[in-house]
Amino acid sequence: MTPAFGIYIHWPFCQSKCPYCDFNSLVAAGIDQEKWRNAYLAELNHYASDTADRAVTSVFFGGGTPSLMDKTTVAAVIDRIAALWPVSPELEITAEANPSSAEVAVFEGFNAAGVNRLSIGAQSFNDRTLSFLGRLHGAEEAKNTLEAASRIFDRVSFDLIYAHPGQSAENWRQELIDSLQFASELNIGHVSLYQLTIEPGTNFHRDRMAPADDEIGGQLFEITQEITEKNGYPAYEISNHAWPGQECRHNLVYWRGEDYIGIGPGAHGRLTTDIITETTLCHRAPEKWLDAVQSTGAACQKRQKLTGEERFEEIVLMGLRLKEGLSQQRFRQLTGQSLFGKFDRDNLQFLEKEGFLEISDDYIRATSTGLQRLNAILDRLLN
Repeated sequence: MTPAFGIYIHWPFCQSKCPYCDFNSLVAAGIDQEKWRNAYLAELNHYASDTADRAVTSVFFGGGTPSLMDKTTVAAVIDRIAALWPVSPELEITAEANPSSAEVAVFEGFNAAGVNRLSIGAQSFNDRTLSFLGRLHGAEEAKNTLEAASRIFDRVSFDLIYAHPGQSAENWRQELIDSLQFASELNIGHVSLYQLTIEPGTNFHRDRMAPADDEIGGQLFEITQEITEKNGYPAYEISNHAWPGQECRHNLVYWRGEDYIGIGPGAHGRLTTDIITETTLCHRAPEKWLDAVQSTGAACQKRQKLTGEERFEEIVLMGLRLKEGLSQQRFRQLTGQSLFGKFDRDNLQFLEKEGFLEISDDYIRATSTGLQRLNAILDRLLN
């Protein structure tokens, strides 16, 4: 079981700021593409000295809206990665995109640059919902974008947001059935389905938008699991559903507690040397990040060693989101310790007896009932 190793590239710019979004993104009038391209390449050079022996298994261009990047920047980043590290023969390179005719025009350039997986933020196929979410596209444009993407890329994914105000169980059931049928017809094997959350710092939070209550949220979550399973898109993570083999390999790096480099404003990373794991954090403000790279060749604001307890908590918090759960073998490989030796046995037995956890000699995983109560389970296991 060779650990995966990913590289995340954060592009912070968008055409507009959605009212629910708390990502590190902003709207900018003008972007010096050459200056940003050179900064990304400098950061890659900086991290390569620490990790040159690692084989890169995935690259993810996130944001913001990475499809607003110049295709020459994308190509230069991919080429530099291949020059600095050995790369997996099955290297997954994902870019995020928004549904718009302007972005469709760059898809072929991205594909030629080496991007082989596209993740599109459709968010809904309902015009009224899209207006509420502050999206610039309509439902028809979202569908047209996905049709174009599926002709160019072998692997495509799209996001939907549910549990917004006024959404009934029956409305969501039918919307999801129709969306999965549409995905299947286009041979799209991955969908991400997120409940709307109201995060501090967002416009929705400022406007005191009320999220769905726990009872309605739980009901919609159950419908989501039922419909996706029935239609061939089982959950492999609490909010992500895929045909077998279509799982996002890069996101699995995060959830399995494996290493990755984070480059770009506010990007996080995780690096392990001799079982000692460090987290990295880049400067958040784009101009500050850019100035730091230009003056010193790197923009890492913070590099911190994790204690054994912090590393354990991180792996548990992420790993129990996965259908596969926590692997004893992978945990020992990542930390040099026994997974089961870190838990209180009485807690494990209680949660298993109540039907919240499934436990074998090699893994601990949350049941379907447990996934709905994951925060409470994690609180009991870790505290």
